[in-house]
Amino acid sequence: MSNIKGQGPSRARKAPRDLVVRARMVELSWSGQRVPVIADELRCSPKTVRRWLHRFNRSGLDGLEDLGGQGRKRRITEAERSRVIGLVRQAPPGRLTVQADGELAAADESGPPEWTLDSLTAEARRLGIAIGRSQVRRILHAEGVRWRRTRSWTRSKDTDFEGKGPGSSSSTPARPKARRSSAPTSSDR
Repeated sequence: MSNIKGQGPSRARKAPRDLVVRARMVELSWSGQRVPVIADELRCSPKTVRRWLHRFNRSGLDGLEDLGGQGRKRRITEAERSRVIGLVRQAPPGRLTVQADGELAAADESGPPEWTLDSLTAEARRLGIAIGRSQVRRILHAEGVRWRRTRSWTRSKDTDFEGKGPGSSSSTPARPKARRSSAPTSSDR
């Protein structure tokens, strides 16, 4: 990030302005201005002026551009990221499914029946992806992928399940709201 005052961390919106300021540094230097005078005029530090002048002398106009590739590098590749997202779309290995003969069976009895962050992380690691639980959560959240099913406690897939029936009885009258007076009465004292 540049040391020019008044500029925030957002680089994309201010990149053209940065280039103009850096080119102005070079222009003022060519006109014979000294570094402290340039820094005062452009309201930045002399160290910043020196840095951009050195980069211009070394690389020309390309030296005034921001260097790419700064910041933290990704720990996993795009292909590994896609594999993690793809795991959620697959049925968990421990989920029971109805087989052709009508019996319930799971592909892997020891596997998880539902995907959780822990089970997704374990499966990704088993596939050779070095990833942590929080990173799995961030990836899925960024992609808008749901890894949990919301459960409705009012319904059941069990054919023998019976609901509790209708709600509260309508025969119980609602409690009437008491009127509130705006002036104090003798009973309020």
